[in-house]
Amino acid sequence: MLYHLHELQRKFLNPLSVWAQATSELFSSPYSPLAYTPFSRRMAAGYDLLHRIGKHYEKPAWDLPTTTIEGREVRVTVEAVIDKPFCRLLHFRRGLKNGQAKRENDPTVLVVAPLSGHHATLLRDTVRALLPDHNVYITDWVDARLVPITHGPFHLDDYVDYVLEFIRHLGPDVHLISVCQPTVPVLAAVSLMASAGDPKLPKSMTMMGGPIDTRRSPTAVNALAQRKTYEWFENNVIFKVPSSYPGYLRSVYPGFLQHAGFVAMNPDRHLNSHWDYYLDLVKGDQDDVESHRRFYDEYNAVLDMPAEYYLDTIRIVFQEHRLPNGTWYVRGQRVAPEDIKTVALFTIEGELDDISGSGQTQAAHDLCRNIPKSRQKHLTAQGVGHYGIFSGRRWREMIYPQIRDFIRASA
Repeated sequence: MLYHLHELQRKFLNPLSVWAQATSELFSSPYSPLAYTPFSRRMAAGYDLLHRIGKHYEKPAWDLPTTTIEGREVRVTVEAVIDKPFCRLLHFRRGLKNGQAKRENDPTVLVVAPLSGHHATLLRDTVRALLPDHNVYITDWVDARLVPITHGPFHLDDYVDYVLEFIRHLGPDVHLISVCQPTVPVLAAVSLMASAGDPKLPKSMTMMGGPIDTRRSPTAVNALAQRKTYEWFENNVIFKVPSSYPGYLRSVYPGFLQHAGFVAMNPDRHLNSHWDYYLDLVKGDQDDVESHRRFYDEYNAVLDMPAEYYLDTIRIVFQEHRLPNGTWYVRGQRVAPEDIKTVALFTIEGELDDISGSGQTQAAHDLCRNIPKSRQKHLTAQGVGHYGIFSGRRWREMIYPQIRDFIRASA
């Protein structure tokens, strides 16, 4: 019922948002006489803010048309190389000379994006930094409300299977970068490959701000998962997709609930950000206005997660801690990180991360105890929050150069 009420609200707000946008343009367009009346800027700013609060945010485009290699701008095209019901493996093909897929010395990198409410485009800045020096692939997870129920359920084990398939497709010289939630299934996939003696083991795995062991420095997110029972999550946050979507009747954890949870963690920050946006519109500060729009166009675009996957994650990762306890079995095989011996490991945490607490990602080193110390590295990025680990100035200037050097040293 909640999902249907949300859809009803969205349909009610959509015409209001369109009207607010048109009215804002009446007070701001140089061709409109209303733009030259007293308080026109304030009126335009107020209606623009109303438009953005009420609008529906679609999945953003990658918007990475070019990259720069050795001082030369080259074209980038995004291609789907594997298309599965719940995920597409995308390749950012660079327009290299003679139609080459990659430069000889450029490592192949698989970025495993989180399936945690936002689209993979949230990692646009991550990909942008990697492109000049790497052959980049990324997991582009599909909004579960768009997946017909005939494709069946999608569990955490299926996520691990997808990662295994993508690694084997790109291996054995691939380097993995996992951001937040996928650090757990990525470590599971590599562990299973190591236990089986798989010849396509990746060269390295970089894990950023992930919940490997949420018992360390638990955050508000971790505390909620511990405080509520599995049945509470099952009964209170899982809903059926309405009939207006291809995934009609599929059980999902709706993206709008995840988004509401993110906003509720820092309501003052978002309120102040919108107030600053209004003031910037009044002042005509277009740089800050565009920066706000770019961030919230991405932040407000959310997707639904399959209910089975979400509930598996709650139980296995956040409540029973099966990975650090050594009690996680995937398709009947125990996940044994201690079997990993040749894959280099780099863990990265943000000092100010309020989603994955200090030490939660670093715990991977204790689990992967048979990787030589010379092939292990950890970084705690000072002054960096969760999103700053993979996006923004500190990502580009502080974190990415270390990842680039680590990957090349692990080749």
